[in-house]
Amino acid sequence: MGKKEKTLTKVVLDTYILVSALLFHGELSGIIDLWKKGAISPMVSRETFTEFKAVLEYPKFSLERQEINMIIEEAVLPYFEITEITDRTETICRDPDDDKFIACALSASAELLVTGDKDFLDSKKYKSVRIINASMLLRMFAQR
Repeated sequence: MGKKEKTLTKVVLDTYILVSALLFHGELSGIIDLWKKGAISPMVSRETFTEFKAVLEYPKFSLERQEINMIIEEAVLPYFEITEITDRTETICRDPDDDKFIACALSASAELLVTGDKDFLDSKKYKSVRIINASMLLRMFAQR
């Protein structure tokens, strides 16, 4: 999993950002171009990937099994790198289930956690991980 290209920035995308980028044709779909061009190296853990797959199965998205598999096999697997969680975190978010994203970022030595979660965004940084929203990520790379 993951192409062996030189990348500029390791990032963790929370499930909301990842699903929005892949399923909706708005501003966030620009994030797909960043990983396809090798500007960012998206990182996932087993825990974050499991949540992503479960969300794709929500009835509100009306995706068939074949469509889900195509998204995973064509848009995700070739570009994302899996990291093992080695850095467990204390509870950071009001929803402890969301802490898996910061744990993934720390374990992968990711520079950025891209999220829409206000709890994370209010922190701005956790240890070595800068926490930003998707618009900020897109602006960062538009300037390069």
